Amino acid sequence: MDEKEGLAERFEANRPHLRAVAYRMLGSLSDADDAVQETWLHLSRADTREVVNLSGWLTTVVARVCLDMLRARKSRREETLETRLPEPIANRADGSDPEYEAMLADSVGLAMLVVLERLAPAERLAFVLHDMFALSFDEIGPIVGRSSMAARQLASRARRRVQGVPTVPAADLSRQREVVNAFFAASRGGDFEALLTLLDPEVVFQADSTAVRFGGPQEVRGAAAVAKLFSGRAHGAKPALVNGAPGAVVAPRGQLFLVLLPTIADGRIVKMEAVADPDRLSQLDIAILND
Repeated sequence: MDEKEGLAERFEANRPHLRAVAYRMLGSLSDADDAVQETWLHLSRADTREVVNLSGWLTTVVARVCLDMLRARKSRREETLETRLPEPIANRADGSDPEYEAMLADSVGLAMLVVLERLAPAERLAFVLHDMFALSFDEIGPIVGRSSMAARQLASRARRRVQGVPTVPAADLSRQREVVNAFFAASRGGDFEALLTLLDPEVVFQADSTAVRFGGPQEVRGAAAVAKLFSGRAHGAKPALVNGAPGAVVAPRGQLFLVLLPTIADGRIVKMEAVADPDRLSQLDIAILND
């Protein structure tokens, strides 16, 4: 076996760990695989004869690759509202893929990934590497271009943000998304009866003063009245996660105009809030979803 083949074997032995790190950093299996492939390219071009701990070296490289990807992703989001829901790892029935099983065992739930999406790239890296993979701050500091003390502060700030945000269990989040998507589909289709089935009898619609100035009512009560309000409308509404919960946004030409915030209980919408005030909109964490 030549040196290159031996290096490839050692890389493959580290692949499940590298994918787990990249998945937690990026929230996407396809992006994680891209980061791991980029790490292999770095390894294949590097002189590693003096590398004592190859696993640690590879972890550092994949973390830097992920940090660059997160920063590029954040830069794109500052120009447009386009983003996505993190990809959960679906269960595989046969359990025949050891690498997949290792990845699954080391994965996090969808709700946690949603919370991690709210962190700045350097915060996310420091939190993931330290709290989830036990890297020291002396190791993390050079990756983010900070001192070990600054890296510790990044992780501490991220930890406070993570602990301060209540997460929604993935199953509940999925069910809520189904309700919200069905509601806006019925709204666009003018299906009054379907809207009624998705609304609590005592549902309340409320709009802030900015939304009212755009021509909407300030408050509407009761399923029939709210269904009538939405029937045949919401054509421009796009599904989104708003502060980690399902909602919808209206953003013509990429400019955020209105956010609709439903509150769901027992599978029905009990409240719908329309937010258009620019100051309030700027305080919302929004992730546009695919229909």
